[in-house]
Amino acid sequence: MISDIQKEILRLKKENDIGILAHVYQNPEILEVADFTGDSYALAVKAQDMPNKTVIMCGVRFMAETVKMLSPDKKVILSNKDAGCPMAEMMDKELISEVKKQYPDHTVVAYINTTSELKTICDVCVTSSSALKICKQIDNDKILFIPDCNLGSWIADQLPEKQIKLLNGGCPTHAKFNEDDVLKVKEEHPDALFLVHPECKPEVVKHADYVGSTTGIMNYAKESDAKEFIIGTENSIVSHLQLACPDKMFYAMSKDCVCHNMRATTLVDVLNCIKGTSGDVIEMDEATIVAAKKPIDEMIKLGG
Repeated sequence: MISDIQKEILRLKKENDIGILAHVYQNPEILEVADFTGDSYALAVKAQDMPNKTVIMCGVRFMAETVKMLSPDKKVILSNKDAGCPMAEMMDKELISEVKKQYPDHTVVAYINTTSELKTICDVCVTSSSALKICKQIDNDKILFIPDCNLGSWIADQLPEKQIKLLNGGCPTHAKFNEDDVLKVKEEHPDALFLVHPECKPEVVKHADYVGSTTGIMNYAKESDAKEFIIGTENSIVSHLQLACPDKMFYAMSKDCVCHNMRATTLVDVLNCIKGTSGDVIEMDEATIVAAKKPIDEMIKLGG
């Protein structure tokens, strides 16, 4: 059944000139029918060079918005209309506008995991892989980092020369784990390297052998000579790495490290999107696109 649905998706997307982007947290059967897989911003960049006029994003809403911002002439469809991101939705334009009044001399740095509307009032965007480099490049020593206080804290620890103001926000999936969870799994697998995403709490990150983005974690595990790894990010990465490196062992930081928004998308959702009976077309006015793209352009300028 899965292969039959995949074959139909491949047939219809070719027939209808549709491209498919899939975030690496998606299930393998979805990744197998995608034109490109990767982290959110990398997918948006890839979309710009795709010849297709219609693009389906298998991920969450802010990712589809970023695709639309960078490819405004394309029709962008979010594969599951209910796939949101709690971190992206926890801070809005009104809230941060008020915070900016309290810190008028701070450069507002927005993690890419934010809504397009919020990006319109920010100075520069960052990804988890470029955040440290970008913040270091900013001339201003005063930074307001939103929304993820854990990623911001990791950056602040490495840039003591900067005054980084953090707000109480972040990824619920990564932030639910504490030091005891890490110590328990490390005791069970004492020879395993611990690879962790910086969206985790500082008490978790401090035990890491490697800290980086999802793609960074996967590349490190694939290239490392080590044979055992504890994966401190969404559990889909454990299964992806097991398939990619069957000669190595991969362990989840916790069985509960699951992003339910990412798992909301099914293979049938993708099929129905191509048929035109499902999904959510991303609509964005030109003024929002122009304003929201400015912090992304600044990120690129600074080396992101």
